[in-house]
Amino acid sequence: MHHRPSMLARAVRFTTVAALATPAGVLAGGFSLNEQSASAMGTANAGAAANPENATTVLFNPAGMSQLSGTNVSFGAAILDIDAEARSGTASATDTLGRPVTGSTGGDIADPAILPNIYLTHEVNDSIDVGFGIHAPYGLAADYDDDFVGRYFADETELTVISFSPAISVNNGQGLSMGAGINIMYAEGRLTKFQDYSGIYGRWQQGYSGLDSALGAASPEDFGVPVPSGLEEGYAAIEGDDIAVNFRIGFLYELSERTQFGLTAQTGTEFNLDGDANISNFPETTAVDLSAIGQGTQAFPTGAQSGVSEDVRVPLAIPESITVGARHRLTPEVTLLAGATYARWSRFEELDIISREGGAGSISAATGNEVITHITEKWKNTWQFNVGGIWQATPEWAFKAGYAWDESPVDNYLTARIPSSNRHWLTLGSQWKNADSGWTVDAAIGTLIFTDDPRVDEFVYLHEAPEQQDPSSGASNYKGEYDLSAWSASIEVSKAF
Repeated sequence: MHHRPSMLARAVRFTTVAALATPAGVLAGGFSLNEQSASAMGTANAGAAANPENATTVLFNPAGMSQLSGTNVSFGAAILDIDAEARSGTASATDTLGRPVTGSTGGDIADPAILPNIYLTHEVNDSIDVGFGIHAPYGLAADYDDDFVGRYFADETELTVISFSPAISVNNGQGLSMGAGINIMYAEGRLTKFQDYSGIYGRWQQGYSGLDSALGAASPEDFGVPVPSGLEEGYAAIEGDDIAVNFRIGFLYELSERTQFGLTAQTGTEFNLDGDANISNFPETTAVDLSAIGQGTQAFPTGAQSGVSEDVRVPLAIPESITVGARHRLTPEVTLLAGATYARWSRFEELDIISREGGAGSISAATGNEVITHITEKWKNTWQFNVGGIWQATPEWAFKAGYAWDESPVDNYLTARIPSSNRHWLTLGSQWKNADSGWTVDAAIGTLIFTDDPRVDEFVYLHEAPEQQDPSSGASNYKGEYDLSAWSASIEVSKAF
């Protein structure tokens, strides 16, 4: 027999942990990062699956290692600066009781981030090459000001993923190469929000009034029911980490000396971020026997508040993807590049914080559910299209340009943690190469232009029915229209031995 939580327990469930965690991204599709290589970034990653310039092909297409001679190393870093802020006059919120929440627009929520990378390839013999890479394929860092009007929906969001990627390639000596790689990824995350206890206090007062009438001349205190008093705002934080593995395969076909095509596919996987959920000022409750008036045993907050913690896990889906690319040397000086990537972000349907204590922990016992909180995501599959070109101005200097159309997976359920929309990516790059020494230096800059100003209209939804609003959340809502922009810069040094 399944126990259905009381309305008071459902109120505790919402106001203590709802909307605790949601990853976000305004970069590549979802929370992917485009900035993995300055040499590829110069052309907006166009044709990267078919253009193995250096050791970064370990990531873009491991089959490309077959076209590199000897030993190659590439290392560098990118800086990414995102400006994301709710527009003044558009941000508003109501608490569970429908009362306006006071506060600010939250300020610029994203600080600059540095993304390092290093790749290495080695030619074993004429047919086999091996390689290794360390890079950051996914990530986010966002933080609202503490007085943010939507603080009951989002405060701090951090996701860091580092991938260790060994790879191997083989070729048949007739223009066809095949490669395979493994991404061993370590992820850690931190997600926080402030706690709205107005729903608990409001339902508490309603229950108190109804109980007072039912008791007649008797006093609620005679039955051990505490007298209501105000509840202080709380704060919820979750931190966790995990290791996950996915696989990449690639093919590279040299149609002629001027034209070749590449294809690479990556499997999906899932992180289970194991960690702790900590909540400050959690309302304490007491069980009261009201069988004398036919109401059975009910839980009432005592008015006391304390910090609680529970072991939790947060599943986080990583999508499958497939990328195709083409490279064509129009003239000895001009190379044209094009590519497309399809990612199955629709596998990211929900984000749940799940008790690892079987629903018997200090938080999940109060919610009456092993799933402590639920966030409806329902992302959609996405496309990214890239075009670019390289002009070899002199034997030493080359100049690059690229454009990409990047589709956002966030569809109907925009949240304060995911103020995202479709975007254009424009890049410029340059390359200096010394053939005698084997040294190459790439530099690139890029800007993101967003097609729309995302409009967030956020509610809380049921885990059992992801498209229905949770009645225990009452009138809780956050609305805001965001201004988004971003720029990035990258540098990379490569050496062929």
